[in-house]
Amino acid sequence: MAEMIPFLLFICTCAVLLAGYPVALSLAGTALLFAAAGSYSGHFDGAYLQALPNRLFGIMGNTTLVAVPLFVMMGVMLEKSRLSEDLLESMADLLGGLRNGLGISVILVGALLAASTGIVGATVVTMGLMSLPTLLKRGYSASEASGMICATGTLGQIIPPSIALVLLGDTLSSAYQQAQLNMGIFAPKTVSVGDLFVGAIVPGLLLVCLYCLYVLLMVKPQRATIAIDEAFDTRLRRAFKNLLPPILLIFAVLGSILTGAATPTEAAGVGAFGAILLAMIKGQLDWQNLRAAVQSTTQVTSMVFMILIGAAIFSLVFRGFGGEQRVAEFFQQMPGGLFGATLLVMVVIFVLGFILDFIEITFVVVPIVAPILLAMGLDPIWLGVMIAINLQTSFLTPPFGFALFYLRGVAPETVNTADMYRGVLPYIGLQVMLMLMLALFPAIATWLPSVVYP
Repeated sequence: MAEMIPFLLFICTCAVLLAGYPVALSLAGTALLFAAAGSYSGHFDGAYLQALPNRLFGIMGNTTLVAVPLFVMMGVMLEKSRLSEDLLESMADLLGGLRNGLGISVILVGALLAASTGIVGATVVTMGLMSLPTLLKRGYSASEASGMICATGTLGQIIPPSIALVLLGDTLSSAYQQAQLNMGIFAPKTVSVGDLFVGAIVPGLLLVCLYCLYVLLMVKPQRATIAIDEAFDTRLRRAFKNLLPPILLIFAVLGSILTGAATPTEAAGVGAFGAILLAMIKGQLDWQNLRAAVQSTTQVTSMVFMILIGAAIFSLVFRGFGGEQRVAEFFQQMPGGLFGATLLVMVVIFVLGFILDFIEITFVVVPIVAPILLAMGLDPIWLGVMIAINLQTSFLTPPFGFALFYLRGVAPETVNTADMYRGVLPYIGLQVMLMLMLALFPAIATWLPSVVYP
């Protein structure tokens, strides 16, 4: 019976989260209740909780996590500077004369917003408010329009710089070191957030290309083109003026990481400063916008760190009950070895993505399973990219996908929920195809990091 306590702790924690209690308090509270009951019954050693102050000090002193508020600030300031409207207008001007030009414009602008903000909800809501009425007016069906918007919104999970990749990279870095120490390697190799950023570039761009190809070949609106009276050179100059600043900002952030000129945290500082400067240039940096951006950044950052503290308590109690040993033994007995264990983890993460946000999954589930999978031989960059795409697919899958809920909140009543469900199905298929490609050809994720960081 004692061997089942770690699994019971995990199930009870998920049940408390489903009941609607705050995530950080659910993680910490459930774990402490189990710890108290375990100490009383003699199944838990309270000495494990003595490591909590060191854990909290490590969290607060983790320079990698400083990138979180900076990237959030970057995304919020770009949103306040009305970047999304300018981008969509410029892209539609350039591609409006092409068949499905507006649809491809939505995909490309969504990808740029994903790279700029890194937040799924923000991208889906922004694109829903801005482009959904236009798409419907231009002859796209409700399912086609909503599918494009939801799919592009989830690109914030995989296209760097992404907050999800920052948190996932930090967690995988600790898991990779722990896996090597468990294997008796006392001079462990390291993997960083920058490695994961670089590893996600090719899969992210490949997914954008798959989206565009699908829209170009399979989506057939009633009005395939937009009538444009202006000369092409006029439209090109306006598009160049609107597209250049955000593209330069994204290249400055990613380029500084790729060239080794800056760490992800330093690059996040460059991005936040650049976003503020861009808002100033566009005349959108007033006191109201700055205050709203700071408040939003503080709220998101506080939420992340509170969940991280709750997850630290949960992981200590889980370890105190022997949870790591139980999970390792279970994986080792799995049929199919490493393949079977990896497949099971991906299925579990996919299902949990229906009820938990990526932050909870990153801080609770990944630290439990990642050290074991990495010790069995998986590449940490490949595992991180696969988890990110898996969560992206989960957030898009009916009936519980978070992206669907975000769009439902801003979509007009003429767009039925069933239309959204039908619209996202092809994009789910494309994401599953990408995961299969990664499984068959891991170099899609690991090649570029090996070139950039030989």
